[in-house]
Amino acid sequence: MKRYILWDNDGVLVDTEYWYFKATQRALAELGVALEEATYLQRMVRGASSWELAAAAGIDPEQIARKREQRNAYYEAFLTDQDIEIPGVEALLAELSRSHAMAVVTTSTRPHFERIHHNRTLLQHMDFVLTREDYVASKPDPEPYLLALQRFGARADECLVVEDSQRGLQSAIAAGIDCAIVHNAFTASHDFSGARHRLNSLAELPGILHDSAG
Repeated sequence: MKRYILWDNDGVLVDTEYWYFKATQRALAELGVALEEATYLQRMVRGASSWELAAAAGIDPEQIARKREQRNAYYEAFLTDQDIEIPGVEALLAELSRSHAMAVVTTSTRPHFERIHHNRTLLQHMDFVLTREDYVASKPDPEPYLLALQRFGARADECLVVEDSQRGLQSAIAAGIDCAIVHNAFTASHDFSGARHRLNSLAELPGILHDSAG
């Protein structure tokens, strides 16, 4: 029986994956570095930074650092201007929080995470949040999810991870935790062959949890 749910954030609870890419693409273009969506998605699987492309092009590290700050400003503007809500998430979290302990395990930095959830109420259903500052090795490394297990004092077989990306899936698998992949158009090209469950939407999750408890 699954007693704990570990949620990815971007692309699962909020529809932000595409806008982070667009902000990064725009900032790199201003350095003369083209970033195609397919390249970004391939590098995302490995957890590779897109800024390595700028370094490989011989761009000065100080220029890269300044442009990363500009990327963050672009992203924050997108978070303000674009509709990043995923319908039904709030009601689903309220329902599941009555039967499961839950946490967010994200690769988002805390400033970005706090900006996303400012004036939103999703986090009231969570026991804790792990952002990029809380661990050393990011997804696809298992460390983020292993840390979540430790925080809950839970066994891997008691947990279900909900993800939308291949690197998130790999992180869960490496931690020994079953993973449900929810469809996200931006990451649909990733390889999800190791997922325990494939969901067209989060609305299917209660049925999955009910079946696993039976």
